[in-house]
Amino acid sequence: MPHPSFHATDRAAHWLAALLLALACAALPVTAGATLPAAVDGQPMPSLAPMLQRVTPAVVNISTRTRVQVRDAYFDDPMVRQFFGLPAAPRERVEQSLGSGVIVDAAKGYVLTNNHVVGGADDISVTLQDGRTFKGRLIGTDPDTDVAVVQIPAQNLKALPLADSTRLQVGDYVVAVGDPFGLGQTVTAGIVSALGRSGLGSSDGESSGYQNFIQTDASINPGNSGGALVNLHGELVGINTMIFSPSGGNVGIGFAIPSAITSEVMGQLLAHGKVQRGSLGVQTQAITPRIAQLLKLKDNNGVVVTGVSDGSAAAHAGLQPGDVLTTLNGKPLRSEQELRNTEGLLPLGSTVQLGVLRDGHDRQVSATLAAEKLASVDGNQL
Repeated sequence: MPHPSFHATDRAAHWLAALLLALACAALPVTAGATLPAAVDGQPMPSLAPMLQRVTPAVVNISTRTRVQVRDAYFDDPMVRQFFGLPAAPRERVEQSLGSGVIVDAAKGYVLTNNHVVGGADDISVTLQDGRTFKGRLIGTDPDTDVAVVQIPAQNLKALPLADSTRLQVGDYVVAVGDPFGLGQTVTAGIVSALGRSGLGSSDGESSGYQNFIQTDASINPGNSGGALVNLHGELVGINTMIFSPSGGNVGIGFAIPSAITSEVMGQLLAHGKVQRGSLGVQTQAITPRIAQLLKLKDNNGVVVTGVSDGSAAAHAGLQPGDVLTTLNGKPLRSEQELRNTEGLLPLGSTVQLGVLRDGHDRQVSATLAAEKLASVDGNQL
């Protein structure tokens, strides 16, 4: 299949020409029967409608209900409860939320969405574009990538094909489809503003999970979470997940999880109900000016190895404490977060190439990601 940008670029020229013509026409006095032309330079006026007719039936609305215990230091006291004759059972309130999802397997009814949309929910309702509503069954969630899979018992579904998000380029046209603010299905368009975004903070200001986001200026608002980001062929390139906004509304900075990541996570959730991640078995630390001086480094680029687990992939690759990791798969390694992202987002068994600086000499080593080893209660590894 040709790269999506090839056709998108050709269409973009006609699209821009049509937009300029439309603006010029809009500035003219309105006369009886005046309409926009049906074609520009012999080409039909560009429209996303034919593509969206295929895409929108695969984008769903998801509503959830979660029962949460209400805690109150005063009324939780047994003496107070007895005095006022309150029931012994803890009080509960029901929280409701809205989001979106994307059907990716019509035969089996699999829907991709965000973990923060359905994670922990007691009841999941999925409403299709045609108005049908089904009770969703949670197959699995992965909080670290904010991906979840829900299944619905529905027939005659439409699913979106997954594109290869690794072929996206900054400037490619994309379209976001979802249900912002519960208004109903909404379509917005924009471009890919940046790729590989990471280090984005959560509500507590800390960077969370494994991040490798697509950034777009297509309008994304609350309720769009879990919805589709598609290319001009109508293929899924990402799952919309968050926005950056001082006000809580769209300011043209939205983020989507690439389809390459959602596909890998979904495969593991369907096969195992959880995600098992790979690990190099290496502990690292950012290079501070003090560390750079001690190791006689020219700059603060890279990360320094502080520990290597016995029998790990790093040990087999010959890494040692004091080594400086300078590149990762041929690209400069700028932070511990980048290394952690690579470990967490690549499939088990993947081989990574590491540039290593040791005793002033550069070398290249290969390491194969092995399954993470979890510590048991007694401190032994499982």
